[in-house]
Amino acid sequence: QVELVESGGGLVQAGGSLRPSCVARGATFIRYAMAWFRQAQGKEREFVASIEKNGDSTRYADSVKDRFTISRDNAKNTVLLQMNSLKPEDTAVYYCAGEFEGSSNSRTIDYDFWGKGTQVTVSS
Repeated sequence: QVELVESGGGLVQAGGSLRPSCVARGATFIRYAMAWFRQAQGKEREFVASIEKNGDSTRYADSVKDRFTISRDNAKNTVLLQMNSLKPEDTAVYYCAGEFEGSSNSRTIDYDFWGKGTQVTVSS
C-alpha cells in the first residue's frame, strides 16, 4: 500500500515563502511521476506542478510559473515544492500525488495515489 504524507504548510504573509514536502512510503519511488495539486475552498482541485521519475522534466501551471519549483530526492523518497513570492490567491490545501510509470501529467485522473493534504494560507 502506497502512502503519501505531506508536511510543511502553514501561514505566511504575502511575498513570503514556504516549502511543503511529501514523503512516499511503501512505494518504489523511482517508478512514480510526482505532482502537487491544490484545492481552494469552494473550488475544484487544480494542477500546480509535476516532475518526471528521474527529475529531468518538470511542468508548471501558468499561475505559479517562475514562483514555484518542484524537485525530488529519490534517495529519500521525497518531493518538495519551493513556493516563493506567495500571494493570497495561493491559499489552498496542497496535495501530493503519484502516478505509477507516469510522465509528469497535469490531470487529476492520471494520478494513482494521493496524500491527505497540507494547508497553505497566505495573508494579505
